[in-house]
Amino acid sequence: MNDLTDREAVRTQYAREEHLQTRSSVWRPAADGRDPSEIALAIVLASAPGDILEIGCGTGAFAARVAEARPGASLLATDLSPRFVELTAARGVEACIADATDLPCGDDSFDLVAAMWMLYHVPDLERTLAEVRRALRPGGRFLAVTNGDEHVADLRRAAGGGPVITQFSSQNGEEALRRHFDVVRREDVRSRAVFPDHAAAMAYLESSEEGITWDLPFFDGPREYLGETTVFVAS
Repeated sequence: MNDLTDREAVRTQYAREEHLQTRSSVWRPAADGRDPSEIALAIVLASAPGDILEIGCGTGAFAARVAEARPGASLLATDLSPRFVELTAARGVEACIADATDLPCGDDSFDLVAAMWMLYHVPDLERTLAEVRRALRPGGRFLAVTNGDEHVADLRRAAGGGPVITQFSSQNGEEALRRHFDVVRREDVRSRAVFPDHAAAMAYLESSEEGITWDLPFFDGPREYLGETTVFVAS
């Protein structure tokens, strides 16, 4: 995708699950063992929320883990992609099609809202964050996970591309959150993308459909590149 916030491009990219699965399959914990998804799940459990909303739930992998870990909680997962809502519902999670800029809930409805690797896609970031703030109860928490400018940037440079600079990243996400929330905490993680061979790395690059003719020099055997991810918690 050339414009990560272009609504039609996003709809096309996530009309099926294959592209997302190709990208998510390569990720491993950081060298120190930390994993952004595990950190995010721990935050949900520590918050002990009764009502949880996930926006941009993707295939429902994180929502299903939350549901299993907190069976007594009320959990709603939303996404713009009908296919992703279908897959999430198939995991036993209540799911519906919804736009993050117009959440399907009243004020003060949730104890925790989660946005996992999706705020760089919303067409109106300020409106989305305002909607999250509206949906949260007093004392509620917003969990937002995103990538940074150097996320697999070495791989992209080696293949003739450049870093992906987004509207909500490790570099600018805290500033955006502080416009809507009083307290913002962060944890930065350098997770690893591990490719078993050259073909897997090319599949990863091509999965984003950016219109770039990638020219990654051939390599034999496995290779890894560093990611850059930040887990934000705002309240």
